[in-house]
Amino acid sequence: MRSISRILKSKSTIILVALAALTLIAAGCGGAKTKTSSTGIQAGTVKVDGSSTVLPVSEAVASEFMKANPGINVTVGSSGTGGGFKKFIAGEIDIADASRPIEEAEKAAAKKNGIQYIEIPVAYDGITIIVNKKNAWAKSITTEELKKIWAPDSKINNWKQVRADWPDQKLVLYGPSSAHGTFDYFTQAINGKEKAIRTDYNVSEDYNVVVQGVQGDKGALGFLGYAYYKQNEDNLRALPIDAGSGPVKPTEETIKGGNYNPLSRQIYIYVNSKSLEKPVVKDFVKFYLTKGSELIPSVGYIPLNKADYDKSLKQIE
Repeated sequence: MRSISRILKSKSTIILVALAALTLIAAGCGGAKTKTSSTGIQAGTVKVDGSSTVLPVSEAVASEFMKANPGINVTVGSSGTGGGFKKFIAGEIDIADASRPIEEAEKAAAKKNGIQYIEIPVAYDGITIIVNKKNAWAKSITTEELKKIWAPDSKINNWKQVRADWPDQKLVLYGPSSAHGTFDYFTQAINGKEKAIRTDYNVSEDYNVVVQGVQGDKGALGFLGYAYYKQNEDNLRALPIDAGSGPVKPTEETIKGGNYNPLSRQIYIYVNSKSLEKPVVKDFVKFYLTKGSELIPSVGYIPLNKADYDKSLKQIE
């Protein structure tokens, strides 16, 4: 009986050891479901939303980051600068794309909600005035003429009303909605007050619709981010702007050098400080400021100087 008892105890021990081993194997298999990236970061998600102007940059960076880091998902939305800040302030996203600096009311709302953030410039942009390729009369346009066209009380609907030697051609206007930072910046720079603009123009949430509208109408004029012009420059023409020192065309040199006045600007990402505690978010932002900055020319924008990116890298560290 004692020998049988010993045998049973011995078998029980073997079974328990075997079960323990199986548990460890199962745990290992379970852990395999959480993929690790090539940089050693566990799988996770980075949520980005905001400016349609910054969208091409963030999409390009996200695509390359995900290629380098299998198992990580970066979602990039485009609800406009204002819409992105609303989500950011509500704590719904990690990063807000913005084509203008955060406003005082947005700062106050973020503070109220306990949202701390870092503002990071990522590129230069020049808001571009576009016309149809068949427009052979307008070689440039002054800031005063732009104000005359876009002022809240403007009744201008013909090119001849803008300049006497321009033809009797119907003027059709296209531009982004008030949800866009480009809209805010343009109205401030041209009309002297943010959101001050005539309401009878063709409004779109999508810059590609602005492109198509101007492309399809000989008398059209519109405004959008430089990258969207560069992507479609074979089908559009950019008007040089005269702010008082002669016409200046938007180019990489004039925008970065500050000569393209008053429509050259920086574009930004805003990073939730709490989100930076997550390795996946921190690594994505670091990638954005290093490898990502090399992608900026490919989507039509102008990169900052390396010292600017290095300064932002120190901030997030």
